[in-house]
Amino acid sequence: MPSTALWQACPVAPSHSLILFDLDGTLVDPAGAITGGIRAALVAHGFERPDDETLQSMVGPSLLASLTSVVGVPPDRVLDVMSTYRAGYVSTGMAQSRPYPGMAACVRALAAEGAVVAVATQKPEWLAEELLRAQGLLGLFASVHGSPRDESSTVSGKEPIIRAALDAHPGAAGNAVMVGDRRHDVEGAVANGIPCIGVAWGFAADGELDDAGAAIVVRSADELLEVLRGGL
Repeated sequence: MPSTALWQACPVAPSHSLILFDLDGTLVDPAGAITGGIRAALVAHGFERPDDETLQSMVGPSLLASLTSVVGVPPDRVLDVMSTYRAGYVSTGMAQSRPYPGMAACVRALAAEGAVVAVATQKPEWLAEELLRAQGLLGLFASVHGSPRDESSTVSGKEPIIRAALDAHPGAAGNAVMVGDRRHDVEGAVANGIPCIGVAWGFAADGELDDAGAAIVVRSADELLEVLRGGL
């Protein structure tokens, strides 16, 4: 059964006209492409190899923020590391990624039932679109919202990205929900006055989503669809 901590404090409405999905860890399983790519880029530039736990914690937030704050890459070298990582990700990483079981069908069902479905990710917007296209998912979404192409000006946190998605669909924004796998998804949603459904199959540490204030945490695409339809 899904976790129901904070359900009463931040309830999910019986149905939603705008459903925002995080990308990596929520819709798509990077299958090691992100963590392995970050490790390879760091090693290529002479930095120490991070352990698996550190690398897992870097999936979700902006890469620039993770490289500087989590592994301590100096500001004057971070764009070089990012460039090496992006080159590898575009050439091989996107092909390694796979949609999580049932998520494409979940999105299709929601769209068929009249919901506006969109993506809100801290991945650069152009790269998010390329990943969705490579996975055959881009056509499912009404819009895709992410970080700027110039990653040296990456936005801080998920709040402005979610706000941009809400602004893009003003007719549906009054009844919106975020779906994500990390605490910044929850925090960005709450900052914009909407609930967040957490998914347990992503990269959150134990208890992270509940502690951040997720309305509910689900453990499968079927549970997610049921919650979004108001069945729980």
